[in-house]
Amino acid sequence: MTSPLEPATRTGPAVAVIVSTYERPDALDAVLRSLEDQTYRRFEVVVADDGSGPDTRTLVARRAEEVDFPLHHVWQEDRGYRLAAVRNRGAAATELPYLIFLDGDCLVRPDYLRRHARLAERGRFVHGSRVRLDRELSRLALRGEFPLQRWSSPRWLAERLRGRVDRFTPLLRLPLGPLRRVSSRAWRGVKGCNLAVWRTDFLAVNGFDEGFEGWGFEDNDLVVRLIRNGVRRKEGRYAVPVLHLWHEERPPDPASRERFERRLRSAYPDSR
Repeated sequence: MTSPLEPATRTGPAVAVIVSTYERPDALDAVLRSLEDQTYRRFEVVVADDGSGPDTRTLVARRAEEVDFPLHHVWQEDRGYRLAAVRNRGAAATELPYLIFLDGDCLVRPDYLRRHARLAERGRFVHGSRVRLDRELSRLALRGEFPLQRWSSPRWLAERLRGRVDRFTPLLRLPLGPLRRVSSRAWRGVKGCNLAVWRTDFLAVNGFDEGFEGWGFEDNDLVVRLIRNGVRRKEGRYAVPVLHLWHEERPPDPASRERFERRLRSAYPDSR
């Protein structure tokens, strides 16, 4: 097996998957199972833990003994919602050149990392789409008896017709070619649950703004600063979707919204 710590070659960069989590060890375990299925093996995983209790630490320690890829755990004290800070901790825990930020409730299909590696291009970040699962389908995924990440497109179409997922089209595979670069300066629609960026570009803008301490907009803020610093968007639609497990929706934090709006009004690449 190719070591994920070897330098990048024409086969694609070595990838660090930064999986953020908080008090959902069952969902995290399902995500790790989906990462075990990857056909691209040049990767390691860093679990970025925003203050979970001992169950998450125990899970990661056990799974680190079982999986055939490097698996690390970084933790910060639970002082409220600090996703931006813990993602930075996760990025700091790896030296690999390509970072993929993934939420701890987002399963990936077996070709996810291989397709991300093919899309990787210097000077560009890649944003992928997501498909939301309903509560019942999410329960099946958490039980571990049904490897949803291996289901075929016809099976997912059937689930869409049953109303158990919100969309089907993101699961299609389409070679968009140059169309992936059309919206190169667009920040709207980007979600941190499925975002890839070169480590050098991430460090050049000082990573996520840790001033975001409420839900929402820390991912949009990062992308705005990347674009202002000369990094361009590359569309990952129809290539690298994630399967988002059900959870209760929460409204964006007003303070986070205001902080991001101030960023948009700023005339400077990074006004922190």
